[in-house]
Amino acid sequence: MSDYTSTARADGAQVPTTFPPRRLWVGGRWRGASGGATYRSENPATLEHICDIADASAEDVDDAVRAAQAAFDGSGWKEMGGAERGRILFRAADLIEADTRYLSALETLEVGKLYRDGVFGDIPATLATFRYYAGYADKLHGSTVQLPDYAGRHRLNYTLREPLGVIGAITPWNNPIVVAGWKIAPALAAGNTVVIKPPEDAALSILRLAEILAEAGVPDGVFNVVPGRGPTAGAALARHPGLAKLTFTGSPEVGALMNTHAGGQFRKVTLELGGKNPQIVFPDADLDRALPFIAVGNFLHQGQVCAAGTRVYVHDSLVEEVTRRLADHAESLTLGDPFDADVAMGPVVNRQQHERIGGYLGLGVAEGAELVTGGSLAQRPGYFVEPTVFLGRHDQRIAREEIFGPVATIIPFSDTTDVLTLANDSHFGLNAIIYTEDLHTAQTTARDLRVGNVWINAFGIPDMTTPWGGRAGSGIGRELGAAGIEAYTEEKTVQMMF
Repeated sequence: MSDYTSTARADGAQVPTTFPPRRLWVGGRWRGASGGATYRSENPATLEHICDIADASAEDVDDAVRAAQAAFDGSGWKEMGGAERGRILFRAADLIEADTRYLSALETLEVGKLYRDGVFGDIPATLATFRYYAGYADKLHGSTVQLPDYAGRHRLNYTLREPLGVIGAITPWNNPIVVAGWKIAPALAAGNTVVIKPPEDAALSILRLAEILAEAGVPDGVFNVVPGRGPTAGAALARHPGLAKLTFTGSPEVGALMNTHAGGQFRKVTLELGGKNPQIVFPDADLDRALPFIAVGNFLHQGQVCAAGTRVYVHDSLVEEVTRRLADHAESLTLGDPFDADVAMGPVVNRQQHERIGGYLGLGVAEGAELVTGGSLAQRPGYFVEPTVFLGRHDQRIAREEIFGPVATIIPFSDTTDVLTLANDSHFGLNAIIYTEDLHTAQTTARDLRVGNVWINAFGIPDMTTPWGGRAGSGIGRELGAAGIEAYTEEKTVQMMF
């Protein structure tokens, strides 16, 4: 399925432009949707048609779950030694690495991510996740407990780590293959089978991943891909009684529906639902070090990052300088073709997101926030948004609601105790970023923030070795690290007397 029409670039990569129709991957073979339905994939930078993609129905989802269950029961995947599963996943990581430029191009084409961010960021992070969990596959051990003798007989308890079964995964469009890797790699390493519903706007890299996993030696039916629309394919997967676990990354609104669908089945659920994350700039912050991270925390991937720190609390003594320097940075960012090495920002993902961000830009002005720079949808073809900086208040909607766009709101504070209250006054609880040179301030603030993750004088892609997840409206459960693979296992206790 790697045939495409392309143009050559200066770096030697072939940049895909259009593709033949894409199909479902079920039971180790390509097939169309049962009703023949398709949906249109569009390039957000040019508004050109990329390809038609099979639109999975509830019947197709059922077929995929049945194929995954059959593979769980009969392919030998779960019985295979962890070391052998690990070798297959290591091979998959090598193939992902070899395919770096092609996979990056797919995501740039569909989502508008900067091509270089894929080549040097997303794809290396994905193959690192596969390698991490490949190495973990033969290290899922239980524990033993020696108990006192009873009635003249010895007693011993021990536990087993067992795979759950069929995993349903629903993934987001903003970081398609990265987040898919967080779910797929540990699930497969633990011996499960997977049915994934990729995002409507970003299915191509996940469909390519199906080819890679098959080439690496993953048995037929162990990994299945059902592209389609959320209200049909997504809902059918979330409700399916054949799932042992549902893992979802996306918006809080859809996440609440996923939890409702899955909750009635009494199954395991992991939800990562984004956030409106605080960045706190204390008066002793080293601004030369902090400003690049503050900017990345707002404008990386056009602000379409669940961990983005778009409410920036700045001490009064630094507000003028931070505002000026962040605005200068925003004004220096060049919008354009995300394949172009000189471009700093591509488009947002689709018309709906473009219009939604535009609504918030108008709302910020209407609420009385000071527009420092930007504030408009770019007047050019494609779904481009000017990087925007507001100077506002904590109670304004632009400072409280997840915009998912390149919109920073700077909020002054004077009391270092009160700022913690403001930072915690949110429905969300995913992430926070602190800038200070004082160890006591850093540690006490990190302890008291009601979030799942804290960065101190830094910001970037979560590392695969440590857990990632949110609290409150930002989700349930953890991905990555040891917790990320244990979440795809059931612990069984065996009690012996002899």
